[in-house]
Amino acid sequence: MARQPEEGAMADCFVANVRLDDGFAGGFLIDKGRIAALVTAGAPAPHAKQTIDGHGLLAIPALVDGHMHLDKTLAGGPWLAHQAEPQRMSRIETDKKIWPMLNRSVEQRATALLDWCIGHGTAHVRTHVDVDLEGGLSKLEGVLAAKASRAGEVTVEIVAFPQSGIMRCPGVADLLDRAVQSGADLVGGLDPLEIDRDVKGHLDTVFEIADHRAKGVDIHLHEPGEMGLHSLDQICERTTALGLGGKVTVSHGFCLGSAPPDKQKAMADRMAKAGVGLVTHGGAVWAVPPLELLHEHGVLVFAGNDDVRDTWNPIGNADMLERATMICWRADYRRDTQLRFAFELCSGHGARALGQPVPAIAVGADASFALVEAEHIPAAVAGHPRRELVLHRGRVVGRDGKRVPAAA
Repeated sequence: MARQPEEGAMADCFVANVRLDDGFAGGFLIDKGRIAALVTAGAPAPHAKQTIDGHGLLAIPALVDGHMHLDKTLAGGPWLAHQAEPQRMSRIETDKKIWPMLNRSVEQRATALLDWCIGHGTAHVRTHVDVDLEGGLSKLEGVLAAKASRAGEVTVEIVAFPQSGIMRCPGVADLLDRAVQSGADLVGGLDPLEIDRDVKGHLDTVFEIADHRAKGVDIHLHEPGEMGLHSLDQICERTTALGLGGKVTVSHGFCLGSAPPDKQKAMADRMAKAGVGLVTHGGAVWAVPPLELLHEHGVLVFAGNDDVRDTWNPIGNADMLERATMICWRADYRRDTQLRFAFELCSGHGARALGQPVPAIAVGADASFALVEAEHIPAAVAGHPRRELVLHRGRVVGRDGKRVPAAA
């Protein structure tokens, strides 16, 4: 329960004339970054330092992007024609050629993309940041600077990501260890069989660092078929052995989308028992993992935009509500319950995965929400309307789909 303003004191803000998905109509009294009271329509308006007219719009809980690459984006700069071939190694090597040619720093580009996130109502982001022999920790340093510049508007959780591999690049393991000592929150990994050709060596390295430094793990797993299922099984095994349940995520897990139903169910149970979650972006040519089945079996499933306007993918605008729409399209979600599930993938589920309070518009909750023109949440997912107003912990940070700079 939020602490009510002291008697005689004035709350920070009152957002009037808004609606909730459950049919509530009225306003929210906000104090010290939290919702202090819900005031029904027709009740006397409470006194506050500022009153905002919500114009009858629908308030939706804050969005969460559980998988981004802030360091790779070209946001805010000129268009750069896509150059890499479809193969993953071609994209990795193309990056190394392009980065030195860019005239905008990692910090500048990452900050521009965070501004897009903020304007679209995203309150929390998990980003992967390349750690490799060519760049060392320079990209991490740039993203840390961008994170600091937008503190109070969005939270940023960082995964130290070995994009070029670990076993095939001696020295990267040491860099990963240094990265988590220098500000990264999780240890990343990438296709231990397909990239490094050494599932044991790759995963042992990732999990040893995570265990030693008391960090979580988030591993990109694009590997298809039995190859991917084997790697996923090994991830679950190490998670259980080290007691890291609830701190390990598999990004993508495309192997699950094409697996037969009996193997999908068996692996869902395996992941749930181990405490391994899955984050999806709902895109790519691979079949979407069985998100509803995983959820029903107890796996924490959430979503992210992945690459946004960068050297891997020229498409995207960082809008997690639009991403929910895309997931519905790819997964063939049509019922209202499924549209609501897609919204939760991009909101509450992601918050739990990132260790953040579950977004809610209720007394005591963080005052982090957006106002949109929609009848209810399923309609908001279906049409992903513009965010007319965005608040983050009681502060207006976005308006008309764009970030609002802090007052000087």
